[in-house]
Amino acid sequence: MPRAKFRAILFDIGRVLVGVDVSRVSGGLTAGPSLSPSELWFALENDPRWPDWQEGRISPRDWYLHVSQRLCVALSFEQFAEVWNRAIAPEPIQDDAFLERLAKRYRLALLSNTDPIHVAHLESTFAFFRLFPVRIYSCTVGARKPNPLIYREALRACKVPASQAVYIDDIPAYVQAARVLGISGIHFQSKEQLLGDLQSLGIEV
Repeated sequence: MPRAKFRAILFDIGRVLVGVDVSRVSGGLTAGPSLSPSELWFALENDPRWPDWQEGRISPRDWYLHVSQRLCVALSFEQFAEVWNRAIAPEPIQDDAFLERLAKRYRLALLSNTDPIHVAHLESTFAFFRLFPVRIYSCTVGARKPNPLIYREALRACKVPASQAVYIDDIPAYVQAARVLGISGIHFQSKEQLLGDLQSLGIEV
């Protein structure tokens, strides 16, 4: 059988395009040594309002007030945003040249569970975002991975059927959710592995 002709490549952001280190946040959000970085982030991700934050049902300022009250920290909104964005590493994982080559041949899209504060920081910090005409964020579409709705929104925005799209993520469950919909999935583990997996699908890199 002939290989599928891919037209769109969908990328997760965190730990695929840019590094993430949540331990960098903890120093600014804890008043004392009561919580380790991993414990702090676990508490945030399991906060009852976390789904609302990730799916755009709570404003940045309301999230700031909620977290500040819960953790008993005294920061201005601007200070909180700066601390929140420390989780994003300053250097990208992927080379611009690699993404530019892909952008010449395929429609590139971002598909990420993220929040408005991180979106503003990412888009203003990393020049390679210009290569992604389609940007699907959970906080703007009201759904998070692995909800099928967010994947379908990405396909709709890319104007391709599932069979013509590839999705790349560092979380296996999110890759599998894409595959269930008929999207080819790649579990990202390293730059070298990603290149090999793309080439095995017939994608020119």
